[in-house]
This record gives sequence, structure tokens and C-alpha cells, in this order.
Amino acid sequence: MSIVDTVKQTAQGLVQGAVSKLVPLAPDSWVPGGVPDPLIARQHGLIGTSVSRLDGPLKVKGAARFAAEFALDDMVYAALAFATIPRGRIATLDVAAAEASAGVVAVMTYRNAPRMNQPAVFGSGPTAAAPADLPIMQDDRVAWNGQPIAVVLAETQEQADHAASLIVATYDVEPSITSFAAAKAKGAEPATFMGQPLSNTIGDADAMLAAASHKVDHIYRTPRHNHNAIEPHAATIAWVGDELIIHDASQLVTMAAATIADVFDLNAEQVRVTSPYVGGGFGGKCLWDHQILGAAAARLVGRPVRIVLTREGVYRGVGGRTLTEQRVAIGADADGHFQALIHAGTTADTPHNHMPEPFILGTRAGYAADSIKLSVDVVKIDMLANTFMRAPGESVGTFALESAIDELAVDLGIDPIDLRLRNEPEMDPTSGLPFSSRHIVEAWRAGADAFGWADRALPGARREGEWLIGMGCATGTYPYYRMPGAAARITLDRAGKALVEVAAHEMGMGTSTTTTMVAAERLGLPLDAVEVRYGDSIIPGSILAGGSQQTAAIGGAVIAAHNALVAELLKLAGNDSPLAGLSPDEVGSEDGGLAKLDDPARRESYASILGRAQRDAVTVSAEGSPPLEQMHWSMHSHSAIFCEVHVNAVTGEVRVTRFLGSFDCGRILNPKTARSQFRGGMIMGLGLALMEETDFDERNGRIMNPSLAEYHMPVHLDVPEIEVIWTDIADPHTPMGAHGIGEIGITGVAAAVANAVYNATGTRVRDLPITLDKLLV
Repeated sequence: MSIVDTVKQTAQGLVQGAVSKLVPLAPDSWVPGGVPDPLIARQHGLIGTSVSRLDGPLKVKGAARFAAEFALDDMVYAALAFATIPRGRIATLDVAAAEASAGVVAVMTYRNAPRMNQPAVFGSGPTAAAPADLPIMQDDRVAWNGQPIAVVLAETQEQADHAASLIVATYDVEPSITSFAAAKAKGAEPATFMGQPLSNTIGDADAMLAAASHKVDHIYRTPRHNHNAIEPHAATIAWVGDELIIHDASQLVTMAAATIADVFDLNAEQVRVTSPYVGGGFGGKCLWDHQILGAAAARLVGRPVRIVLTREGVYRGVGGRTLTEQRVAIGADADGHFQALIHAGTTADTPHNHMPEPFILGTRAGYAADSIKLSVDVVKIDMLANTFMRAPGESVGTFALESAIDELAVDLGIDPIDLRLRNEPEMDPTSGLPFSSRHIVEAWRAGADAFGWADRALPGARREGEWLIGMGCATGTYPYYRMPGAAARITLDRAGKALVEVAAHEMGMGTSTTTTMVAAERLGLPLDAVEVRYGDSIIPGSILAGGSQQTAAIGGAVIAAHNALVAELLKLAGNDSPLAGLSPDEVGSEDGGLAKLDDPARRESYASILGRAQRDAVTVSAEGSPPLEQMHWSMHSHSAIFCEVHVNAVTGEVRVTRFLGSFDCGRILNPKTARSQFRGGMIMGLGLALMEETDFDERNGRIMNPSLAEYHMPVHLDVPEIEVIWTDIADPHTPMGAHGIGEIGITGVAAAVANAVYNATGTRVRDLPITLDKLLV
């Protein structure tokens, strides 16, 4: 990262730190969520009912256009060539054969690429979205093994792919660091995440650990992981005069448009990014080099460009999760009370971005302890920039923490669930904030009953033929987030139809359906009277589909827009309305109109108000309130994960035969899509536990398994029966009473599997993935 970006992040962190000290002191009523959302009290409306995804029929019929399905006149197709060294300079770059190949229109390299500004790295500003602070194809520098060095443009994709294979490059190799051991030997530094330090100290944990009568102290390791969405990254790009149109697969259309505008010296309104459908994101469908390279190539040849990354191209140019080495040490008394809790370790990062894996985040609010010591150190490796990957930090951090708790339970002879409940905190252990809503105890008890936890045997005691059988459990946690900048625009017409526009994203999780449900409920309209538009940077506001916060961000924005709509309608209603003289705070929406909250007889329909005002429609826009609630309360989604495994005593093969997830995530808005979200996260956790690992050649920094043939993930036959239950207890301090559910499903799963494997075999595996070689000992 540049010095300027580092200073910006530091300044943002200082401001955030100052605000976070003041907000907890404010009265509840001064903070968003201090007064419960009125939708929480509605128990018989749309919210909480199972609604099929509104975009489902379009996808089934093939009518939903994804980024690589926009057909533009005179379009050319792009293919990339990649560097094969970790650091250095391009010495020679022979593109003659590629240029002479059939159908080739042009080959773009650093020699002829349009001049572009260095993109703003994510976190350096409110609209910064780039993965790294490196210039893109502006010089002969190589910063990682896999960096794009040429873009071939041809009349067909096949012609472009063939020509790219003809490019020959040689390099002047420079010294690099590509091994974790070498990076650690050079020295680590304290890590920060989103401008905040990744460290907490309460009491003297080292001394209390040493004095504890019972203790565990082990190292747990997790490998690199790569993104593998069903839809590879793609963009269809065209210049229309001085305006740039990008049909993208994106989780952050507004931020991408702003960052790309700066790269090409354009005003923000000159770049439009659309992303109506995304075939899986999980943190990887943000801004990468390929969108900017595609835009530059389109400018170079004066024709629209479609750029679709191959599966290998995704591995070469799109970051994933970095490796971690974590120490967890817990000291306890004979009753299991935690006297010391230490969670510390090292993760890898790159010289050109700052995205360490923040594995202590879940530990901060997980358990009460007399002393706590948490820290993350980071070392630098010359490799592709890291990025967010579903539940960054929590997914791998809970593996270490929850495995250690299971190990301590064995040492103490205490049931693992009971040990966790004995250390349930009354308030956030590190921040001291009260919990806005925490019902993990109820989730544990309901889950244990539903799973049949009472039938669990001692390690190695259950066997059916060659198969050893075990049960394991773990807690999962993920923070509630609501990021600033979300806005909504509502257009209400005289026919009682509403158009709600939010710069949000539909990545298959049902966002458009849930948003329609929430908007209809808030406006007092039937579901078919509301249309939601999203995935377009020309819509006001900026919403990132990440951090499981999109539903809360949309909800807060729609609340603000609805308040503005009520105020505008009251002005239009005038003195002849039954609502005359009422303030917006006294009025709500129901049955296609406005009504006095404590006297529903005083009401008037939307059609009547607009008709008397001689208006066909009314449009309002508003931005959601600052998300100060997450500084006033400790806010989290929680889960209790249960797992049953069969382990073959001869081959070491592990088969997960049952999963149950018991979730505490506030109010569940749409049970049908929520259940799918929870199950999808748990399946990703199964891959994390048993299969997923990026093979990184530490001699030269090259990813060696860049395909689904070699990077293993769960398929249908690997996935067992998955039962999902939830508390459905509304958080009174969030929009709709809901928490995020996208990332809580994966957290805790790897530990539950590892703990079940131990219960089956008596063998403890502390390095993911749990492969058979680690059990044949």
C-alpha cells in the first residue's frame, strides 16, 4: 500500500475510534434502533412467511442476463496472458504470433495500453474498491505470479484464447519472498483490519494461564482458499462517447463505478456499472484488474469488449483467503470457568494491499474469561492480493477456538456444550458493551434436543463394521454490520404501485425477494404492487453486498425513504384530508394508504392523496441513518453447529452423515430463502473442513491447482442431510429485528467436523483440511 493510503486508513481508524468511545455513552433513544422498528411488532404480515424467489422463473427460463450474456454490436472477445514469476520485470514480450493469428484485432500490453491512473485500494476511501494499489498494465513490473501481462482481442473467444497461448515472455527476476517461513523470518508486524488494530488485552492472560489447574495450548493451521463461484468473473464493456458502460458481475456497483471513473479521469456520472444478476460472490466478485483492462482495451480498439475469466484466470487474478497459523491457549479451574483465554498468531498479506485474515474477531465476543489476550500479526509475501472470503476471520478463527474448547472439555471431563454455557458472557467481554440480542443458550438447547446429543458416546466407542462414528459441536458467530452510504428511492403512483430502487445486489441469496417483502410491508401494499430495482450504479447510494449486512443496509435505507415519503404525502394531502394536522411521526402505512398510528380510522389512501393533488406519482430519495447502533451495542449472529461423522478405520475416509445448525439471527424474514442460505454456508464449511486447499508453490509463488479438477469442493454425494432451526427472536435494535445470515452458516462448521472426527477416532486434527493422511497415524 502507498503511504497516502496508509495515512487515510489510519485517519479513518482514529476517527472511528473516537466516535466509538462517545456513542456508547448516548441514551438508547438517540441511537438508530433505540426505538424498535414498527415492523418487528407485525406478526401476521409478509415478514416471516415463505416466499419463493421472485427472480426464480427468469433464471429457470434462461431469461436472466448475466454479465457475459449482454450482446453488443461489433463486440470483440478478450483473453489474458499471465506472468509466471513472483516479482521482477518483463524483459521481452513477443506478441507477433498472437497478432498474426486468425481473427485477432489487437494485443494490448503495457506498451500500448491507454494511460490510466493508479486505482484507489479498498479501504482508503468511502468509494475505493481496488484490490491493490498497483498500476494496471502501465509498466513492465511484475508483482505476483499470475499478473496479467497481455490482453488479446479477437472476433471470437476461441480465437482470442488460442492467440493468448502464442504470447512468449521472458523476465528479469528479482528477489522475492514466497514462503511463509521466509516471511516470518523476515519479521511480522501487528495487523489492522478496516482501520482498527487486531489486538485486545484484558488482565495478565499469560500469568493466569500458567497458574491454571487445567489448560490447553496448541497451534492450529488453515491453508489458502480460492473463490470458485459457479459464474466465473466476467464483464461486457462499451464506451459510448465519453461514457463507459460496464455490465459486470459485482458486489459493489457504486464503488466500482467511482473507482473506475478515477482510473480513467472521468466524472463519477460518466461510468455506469450494472449487475442485475451474479452467479455467486462470497467476497470475490468485487473490483479486479479484468474490468479495468477490459475498459482500457475497449477504448484502445474503439469496440465493445467481453472479458470472461477462465477458471484458471480466476485463480491467477482474483484473490482468496490467506493462510493462518493460530495459537489458542485456555486456562480453567476444575469447574470449567475460563481464567485465561489467548488467541494469537500470524497470517500472510501482500506488499500491495492490506487484507489480513482477522481470525480473532469471533473470539472477542465469544466467551467470558478473567483475562484475555488476542492478537494477529501479519507477514508479507509476494503473491496475489488477498480479499474477503465468506466470513473472513470467523470461519477459520472458530476452527481454532472451538477445537481448543473441545480439547479442554475432554481434559476436564465436562460435556462440550455444558462447558460453553458455563462461560457464557453477560456483556461483551472485550468492549464491555451490552448485547443487543443474544439467545445462543436457547439455540444450544434446542439444537441438542433436535440432534440427539444425549446419545453421544465416548471417543472411539461407537462402531459399525469398519466405520467409527462420532458427534461434534461448535459455536459460530458473525458480527451484525450495517455500513454507511445506503440509500433508497421510492416512486409511488396513483394506481397504488410502488417502485423501490436500491444500489444493492442479487447474488442468488434472495435479496430482491426479501427487499420486495420488506418494502411491501412497510408501504402497506401487497407483494405484487411493489417492484424492486437494484444492481445499477445510477441508483442513489452505495450498498456493498458483503459482511452479511446488505439486508440491514437496505432496510435502513427503505426506512429513511419511507419516512420521507410519508412527510411528502402529508404535504400533498393538505387541509382537506383526514390526516390534516398530523406529523410524520404520528402516521404509518397500511392497506394502501396512510393512517394515524393510534387512531386507524383517520386514514386516506395513496390514490386519494395523489388524485386530489393532481399528481400521477411522487418520488422521494433518502439515505439511511449512520450505523451508530453497532457502536452502542454488541451485535452478532450466533449458531450452534452439530455434526455426525463416519470415519473408516481402514482407509481414514471421513464421511459427514448429519448436520444440524441451530441459529440465533434475530427475526427470520423469509424462511424459504433463509434455510437455503444457512445450508449453503454449512456446505461451504464442509469444504473448508475436509477438502479445500490452494496448492501454493512456495518456490515461485504459483498456484498449482487452478481448476475444479484439482481444487476439491463438496459435490452432492458429499453433502449429508442438513437440518436447520432457529430461535426467530427479533433484535429490538435492528431494521426489521433481523441480523445477517449469509456468513453465519460457515462459521463453526469446520470445528464441529474436527470435534466429531476426534469423538469417532480419538485422533485430534489441528491442520485443515482433515484429509485421510492425517488420520492414518
